[in-house]
Amino acid sequence: MAMPKKKKTLTDKASGPDRSWFCRVQDAFRIAARKTSALLGSAWAFMAAVGVIVIWGASGHFFHFSDTWQLIINTGTTIVTFLMVFLIQNTQNRDSRAIHLKLDELIRSVTGARNKLMDLETLTDEDLDDFQKEFERLRKSSARTAETVTEIGKQTKSP
Repeated sequence: MAMPKKKKTLTDKASGPDRSWFCRVQDAFRIAARKTSALLGSAWAFMAAVGVIVIWGASGHFFHFSDTWQLIINTGTTIVTFLMVFLIQNTQNRDSRAIHLKLDELIRSVTGARNKLMDLETLTDEDLDDFQKEFERLRKSSARTAETVTEIGKQTKSP
């Protein structure tokens, strides 16, 4: 008796044995970046950083505030900053992409919504400027309509 094939899910596709070495490295980086961002974005990480600075500052007298003593903190902070740029950018890119996909799904599912508003992030700056002008015009028109309705309401209430 033949067993029916199991439908592949997104996680099955992502972890299959046929994935290339580069894809596995990307997956490992994505997971490490997400976990590291969560850990380093915590209050505990901030307090640890403050602790390192306090210890470094307190040790200055012992090292006679030498150039080497200053170089240690400069080098350390430069390396940490350099690495954090990549972690933050990766996390921000993923979050932005997820938000865009969610918004695209909402636009797609709402009756009467303009589907051409999906994938706006791929348009040119000129196209985005055109959409912005259109929405500003719609907002102003809506504000004028609201003012008119308010004025009519006031006139009908007056004796």
